[in-house]
Amino acid sequence: MTVTRETVLEALRTIADPVSGSDIVSAGIARAVTVEGSTIRFVLEIDPGKSGTYGPVRDRADAVVAALPGVEKVSAMLTAHSEKAPPDLRPQKAAQPQQQQQQQQAPQKVPGVARILAVASGKGGVGKSTVSANIACALAMQGRRVGLLDADVYGPSQPKMLGVSGRPASPDGKTILPLRNHGVTMMSMGLMTGEDQAVIWRGPMLMGALQQMLLQVQWGELDVLIVDLPPGTGDVQMTLAQKTHVDGAIVVSTPQDVALIDARKGIDMFRKMNVPVLGMIENMSTHICSHCGHEEHVFGHGGVAQEAQKLNVPLLGEVPLHLDVRLAGDSGTPIVAAQPESAQAKVFLDIATQLVDAGAA
Repeated sequence: MTVTRETVLEALRTIADPVSGSDIVSAGIARAVTVEGSTIRFVLEIDPGKSGTYGPVRDRADAVVAALPGVEKVSAMLTAHSEKAPPDLRPQKAAQPQQQQQQQQAPQKVPGVARILAVASGKGGVGKSTVSANIACALAMQGRRVGLLDADVYGPSQPKMLGVSGRPASPDGKTILPLRNHGVTMMSMGLMTGEDQAVIWRGPMLMGALQQMLLQVQWGELDVLIVDLPPGTGDVQMTLAQKTHVDGAIVVSTPQDVALIDARKGIDMFRKMNVPVLGMIENMSTHICSHCGHEEHVFGHGGVAQEAQKLNVPLLGEVPLHLDVRLAGDSGTPIVAAQPESAQAKVFLDIATQLVDAGAA
């Protein structure tokens, strides 16, 4: 028998919502139901203060759906939403004492993780994920215990970059076991969804998913966890900086002005959120023809160096635009692992050495 989305919804309607007294579908708790053959996925979007109340609800929902004919696997995830307005938008009369606000907003450390390093970009398409994967592998090659969290929920690419496939296991339905390749422990939303399946989530669901991937994944003992952020200055970046202690950020940009404009905004965001900016990386810095050796600056050259000097942050490296970097990433073996002696790999290895020497990784 083939299970349908409506069949799943009917089954979920038999589960009562302990808060409203209605069922979890009518109450708007059960969302994002997807059916992929015999695999069913859905989320329960709840108030973050009631996670203990809804743990048994998730277990019952999981069991009810698993009992449907034709269902072989169920993935039920709790995500949090909040009815409160962002702090800056709250009326002054509703503001809490400063000390209480600081206690509520104090960033937390991820258990077992010594340092968290965010890799960001102001705009998409500048190679941030390629840089993240290669820095992670370069640090692992230097003996560091490295984790990589792909926080680009809408466009996860690290499973492809690191050659990782398959779905993470969850022995108890609460904790998630990450996957590992090239010496890097990795988790990505891309491992939880189909390759061609879009993630259609609002901000609160994104924030809940990020916190789960940070706090419910068994990262083990890590020297550094690299977080590959989505482009821009949105919900994911704010949630990471507000909820988690981030030790530093690296901003990736190409040399062209249109990318540098957005890179400035990214640096400004981290500074306003009290996250140290460890430096900038110029990606696609220069192209050298593999046939004649002619050097060409496709996107300009030196723009990031000038911007870094203007903003008083270090320039960590200039990564050339090279076909092998793209081919290595598409094959699932980043260039530092595929061709460690190449000029482009040495740039990433040098960046990793700088981070280790500075105590950032």
